Amino acid sequence: MRVRSLWVMLALLAACGKQDPAAPARIETRVRLARAATCESLTRQIQDTATRQMRAQMDEWKRGFVYALPAAGGAAATPAAGAGPASYSTTNTQVAGVDEADFVKNDGTRIFVLAGRTLFATTSWPPQSLAVAGKLEIEGWPSSMFLEGDRVVVFSSIWTVPQGGGMGPPSGGATVGATAIPCPSQGCYWGWATSKITVVDVSDLSNPKAVSEVYLPGYSTGSRRVGSSIRLVLSDTVRWPEAIRWWPEYDPALFQDKDKLAAAIGALEDANEAIIRATPLQSWFPEGKRKLPDGTAIDVGYNCGDFYVSNGPERLGLVTIATLDLAHLDAGVSRASIVGEAGVLYATKDHLYLASQHWWWWPMAGQRDWTYVHGFDIADPSEARYFGSGGVDGHVSDQFAMDEHEGYLRVATSTVKLSDPDPATPGSFRLELGSRLSILAPQPASDGGSTLALIGEIPELEAGERLMATRFFDARGFAVTFRYVDPLVTLDLTDPAHPRKVAELTLPGFSTYLQPIDANHLLAIGVELPLLTDGRPDWSKRSLELSLFDVTDLAKPSRTRQALVGTSWGYSEALWDHHAFNWYRPDETKPGLLAIPFSDWVQPAPSPWWTGFVSDVRVFSVDPAGGINPLGSLGMGDLYIQQGSGDWTWWYRPWVRRSVMSTDQSGTTFVYAVSDAGIRAAALPHLDIPLATALFPNVR
Repeated sequence: MRVRSLWVMLALLAACGKQDPAAPARIETRVRLARAATCESLTRQIQDTATRQMRAQMDEWKRGFVYALPAAGGAAATPAAGAGPASYSTTNTQVAGVDEADFVKNDGTRIFVLAGRTLFATTSWPPQSLAVAGKLEIEGWPSSMFLEGDRVVVFSSIWTVPQGGGMGPPSGGATVGATAIPCPSQGCYWGWATSKITVVDVSDLSNPKAVSEVYLPGYSTGSRRVGSSIRLVLSDTVRWPEAIRWWPEYDPALFQDKDKLAAAIGALEDANEAIIRATPLQSWFPEGKRKLPDGTAIDVGYNCGDFYVSNGPERLGLVTIATLDLAHLDAGVSRASIVGEAGVLYATKDHLYLASQHWWWWPMAGQRDWTYVHGFDIADPSEARYFGSGGVDGHVSDQFAMDEHEGYLRVATSTVKLSDPDPATPGSFRLELGSRLSILAPQPASDGGSTLALIGEIPELEAGERLMATRFFDARGFAVTFRYVDPLVTLDLTDPAHPRKVAELTLPGFSTYLQPIDANHLLAIGVELPLLTDGRPDWSKRSLELSLFDVTDLAKPSRTRQALVGTSWGYSEALWDHHAFNWYRPDETKPGLLAIPFSDWVQPAPSPWWTGFVSDVRVFSVDPAGGINPLGSLGMGDLYIQQGSGDWTWWYRPWVRRSVMSTDQSGTTFVYAVSDAGIRAAALPHLDIPLATALFPNVR
């Protein structure tokens, strides 16, 4: 039976008052996206999906389970001035030539930082002249940006607040209708996200100017830049009609009679469906706006032909690939939208892939995680064109779990299967964990399009363990799984139809990020976890860890070097965000340099408590022959103490979070530490002697 037919049948059964809901829809192994034929057909599809989701969620109440409901209603050597650096580090990215947005960007002579609601522009070369040159307040809550020539593209979030509620950051980042309202210091609650794209002209560093402003519904889940072309992936929740009700009017008698409660919920489902069927398309998904240079705003309406609908069951929502070509700003944005939920984004120069999970409606024994992968051609800088979909067992944890090589898409997943429900705990299941590798390739489909077909697979990388890190390098792959110890698994992908697990190296702890530093070596950051006598990890002896792996022979991987950093309280943002992992090698004849932001606590902590906090950039020399050697640290403790009394928040983080490195013509490298409090520069041989500090005004 086709899935779409099954959905219709389920909706009819629910509408007839069936109290025992049918089983969730099965996995669609031949998934595809179909472009909406007309606005009328798209409206029916949205209404069908909304009805199915509403009934599935309310049926959970009949079954006695608690389910999350959608919100109703709504002194060192210094370089000579004049000449630029010979080389400099940039944002750490997965694919060469494909930039990734971050809150720090630089081009060797300028460093741009988003701190609070402000874009700060600094002159950074020569380092002793480091200074804030200009700034521009960004509407909403800015989170990341791109730098392309003399243009900075900033992504920010603005929250639209329905009557009676709200959601978003403090300091007036929300609106009710057209009226701006302030949020309290802790933020607001319940609302809708709008993503704003602000293009800033920074040719005059002292006077940054916004030259283009576009507002699109949804929040950003990722972005990429190839040349002048910007791709922003947005996820938006539907605007459920305000009249929808998710629970009957309170009546104590209902809770005494299961049949009456089920009947009341069933009647409410019928009433809700009538409301859904009467709700037009534009009420589910609002339009965007584009602000013209004269300040007027024009609608950026949806084109129904830009919508794609999946034949695989996904929760109701909207995923949009918005394309903005900086070379043709007047053209505005083009959009390709999928009715469904956002997942993990991976992109090359020519292709963009979105991975989203199958929706089971509610848990049942025998279910397993499944991921649908949708591919788009982005060779045209002005638009994204859908070319095919496929599916893989398991779920994709991050972008590094996907990789395209010579036309094949390799996908590493963690797998979860539900089995053996516990009679003593209704709704609970035993989880069977694992990990696997799937290889997909475009193939012609019977309907004349194309599909991402499964070409080869490794059904089990490591039983009972989830993936912690993955990295592909040409025809080789490396995966780190974790339970109590950390196996580094090596993969031979020379033959895509017959990939092989070659060997594994088992060590205590786990790695979270793998960085190839040459053809045969990986540099990893992770956590060292010594084991107790019973085989469990000893968390009291936990330590941040750097490891160097020799993978020259896939059959015999080895860890050749290890460096432990800080105490058991030590932490680095580079553990979970590769943009904070700054691998820099300006001279291939010399060891490379690694800089990571690092924080720790002095034990026992002095009084007041925040003075015991340590935050700096740690720099290491890394070389297969010489190992991993600390070169020093560049701290900014005086700044985060000056800027406050430990009253830090999620929107104000004065500790060090990023670094930049630049090398002058003589070969001297300079390090820049970056935080919300400012930027500090020092020469690598003398990190304890800052050359200059550029302070940002308190952005809280």
